[in-house]
Amino acid sequence: MYIGRFAPSPTGPLHIGSLLTALASWLDARRAGGTWLVRIEDIDPPREPSGAALSILASLQAHGLWHPAPVLWQSTRCDAYATAVRELLESGEAFYCTCSRQDLASGTHAAACAQSIEPPLEPAAVRVRCSEGTTHFIDEILGRVSIPASADSFVVQRRDGLYAYHLAVVVDDAFQQVNHIVRGRDLLDSTPFHLRLQELLGLPRPAYGHLPLLLNAEGQKLSKQSHAAALDDSCPELNLRRCLQALNQPLPPEACGVEALLEHAIAHWDLTRISGHDIPEASLPA
Repeated sequence: MYIGRFAPSPTGPLHIGSLLTALASWLDARRAGGTWLVRIEDIDPPREPSGAALSILASLQAHGLWHPAPVLWQSTRCDAYATAVRELLESGEAFYCTCSRQDLASGTHAAACAQSIEPPLEPAAVRVRCSEGTTHFIDEILGRVSIPASADSFVVQRRDGLYAYHLAVVVDDAFQQVNHIVRGRDLLDSTPFHLRLQELLGLPRPAYGHLPLLLNAEGQKLSKQSHAAALDDSCPELNLRRCLQALNQPLPPEACGVEALLEHAIAHWDLTRISGHDIPEASLPA
């Protein structure tokens, strides 16, 4: 059975780019007759403004993207992440690292970094060794993808003790039995890390499909960092039409309401129609 998900970080309200991802993952699950889950990735409290998570859930509801299963909050899953980190350390594939980003920018660890499986006296991150060479996989949107190794290791637990996105997303996808992941192309380069963790932890590998990104006038991905405007929940049909146009999907010929629009979108959903190129937001109808 198809199980998909939408897993936003609550760093701010949804914008049109994040709605595009939510809609595509929802449609892919509904077209397959599967289940669509929502997970709130609230594992970075310093970056999470109060009320952001509830705002995201309200926007999904306003746009008709229902999710029958309870929302999973990653802040409740720290015991599972701790178990995974311990397993990675015991396997010898993870190690404690005291290097700063500046240290690692040179491509090697500092001489003082013991790269040990035993915790040092000073604060340290836990890192996992990357696969050697190039990672190959079949993307459901992009086709065959090859990504050369870009680092010797990646963080699974930060120096401040918080768990990293790469670890949490892999552990929770397995926990929720997610087997199809439709997400933004900004996460494409993270896929080798996720495949590596699945291999090391003995977890199943989902199918991946990476969507084009919506870009602002400066060619930047729409995001909180690029000051993307918050989604206007008072005009859900217009927002959904803009997303469907960006995804190159057939549109109903005229205004018909959110429910009818989504039913039409499910019936006509075709992953193969999605562009391989990112899309300027300015090219979409206002």
